[in-house]
Amino acid sequence: MVKLNLPPYACRVERQAGKLVIFDPIRKKYLVLTPEEWVRQHFIAYLTNYLNYPQGLIRAEAGIKYNQMQRRSDIVVYDRSVSPLMLVECKAPEVKVSRKTFEQAAAYNKVLGAPYLIVTNGLSHFCCEIDHDKGTYDFIDAIPEYSEPVT
Repeated sequence: MVKLNLPPYACRVERQAGKLVIFDPIRKKYLVLTPEEWVRQHFIAYLTNYLNYPQGLIRAEAGIKYNQMQRRSDIVVYDRSVSPLMLVECKAPEVKVSRKTFEQAAAYNKVLGAPYLIVTNGLSHFCCEIDHDKGTYDFIDAIPEYSEPVT
């Protein structure tokens, strides 16, 4: 797999039925190791190991209903009152993060209403702070730590 622009972590990768799989500590099971899953697992490790987000407040591939269709969001982080805090859209490293990628994530976030939206391909990470009341957003330089107050 590609070296990502995220801190390394002790991931559990093994071969099962001839396929490489990676352990997902959120879903507590092994998943087929695709490039997107590689990014998702590294980003989850970054959130939990470096930014102090509790594993219990993170959901991977959580189902959401958008335009009458069932969709999956890559990562949703909740606050202690179980309100969506952050939506993370993960792409494979070879997928360029584009306006279309942001539009997809923003559409999902209209359903969730999280104040933070992140799009990453493991090499480039973009974070927006969203003011849903005003309908505005600002790109911010760093992903906030869990201990920081949120708006």
